[in-house]
Amino acid sequence: MSKIRPSKGAPYARILGVGGYRPTRIVPNEVILEKIDSSDEWIRSRSGIETRHWAGPEETVAAMAIEASGKAIADAGIDAEQIGAVVVSTVSHFSQTPAVATEIADKLGTNKAAAFDISAGCAGFGYGLTLAKGIVAEGSAEYVLVIGVERLSDLTDLEDRATAFLFGDGAGAVVVGPSQEPAIGPTVWGSEGDKSETIKQTVPWDRFAIGDVSELPLDSEGNIKFPAITQEGQAVFRWAVFEMAKVAQQALDAAGITADDLDVFIPHQANVRIIDSMVKTLKLPEHVTVARDIRTTGNTSAASIPLAMERLLATGEAKSGDTALVIGFGAGLVYAATVVTLP
Repeated sequence: MSKIRPSKGAPYARILGVGGYRPTRIVPNEVILEKIDSSDEWIRSRSGIETRHWAGPEETVAAMAIEASGKAIADAGIDAEQIGAVVVSTVSHFSQTPAVATEIADKLGTNKAAAFDISAGCAGFGYGLTLAKGIVAEGSAEYVLVIGVERLSDLTDLEDRATAFLFGDGAGAVVVGPSQEPAIGPTVWGSEGDKSETIKQTVPWDRFAIGDVSELPLDSEGNIKFPAITQEGQAVFRWAVFEMAKVAQQALDAAGITADDLDVFIPHQANVRIIDSMVKTLKLPEHVTVARDIRTTGNTSAASIPLAMERLLATGEAKSGDTALVIGFGAGLVYAATVVTLP
């Protein structure tokens, strides 16, 4: 017989509050067109993006995360010192260690909360949400702060016609806490590492550090390019359209509901054409509100789902208690989908 005392967590977990932060600088497509041979019409038709937000010097990964988190904590109606764990998903915090989550936890005023970063690209929010649900149910923390934050403008090659227009900056956060009824469904998640080359960093940090111009990509002026995110657009598009719709359906099945039971669909904001194709494949009814925050926010990777969620609630397009399907997918290739009750 085990001598270990059983944990005493909550029966279920739910999202209690959400917050977002978008940098003050709004960047229209015209700015992107200064360095690539394209057009505003082409960018809009290929991606749906009209504008995106780019962070200024003071809008660091930590600063944006703190702003979004403060709003989420206030929305949840709790104090920062009640947060027992902070989970941050990001690929654009350039200091290998310590985790930026520790700085965020301290500056928010938590009481020495557990804090760590995860790297799961555009599926990072779903991964963090799954971890938070388990932490609350297990009892290691009563309230968990989940943050998706990116400064992807730092990882954008403005001379790359295929990706220069895609990325934006921002932070989204949610507070996950105890619930007496199921409010975060089972997560359908996974990875397909055999496709990892389709989305990647152009140059590893160790090769960039060497600075050998014969081994590294150069810009139009002959300078070594800073590492950036690159992708095989058509391969990623096909994977997202055909495979992620299946994952989304699996998440509905796992939650025991159908598309007719949904109120809201919040997919990763990667591309409007991908979103529209998923809506069609899933045969979502007209009453389902679909997030298309990408039009004015761009692709913010781990931040995209909580930012879209926050905007839908703020504008009244979605309301507290709505049932929402969320799915993230990206570099790895990794994915995570679940059904949640909106805060």
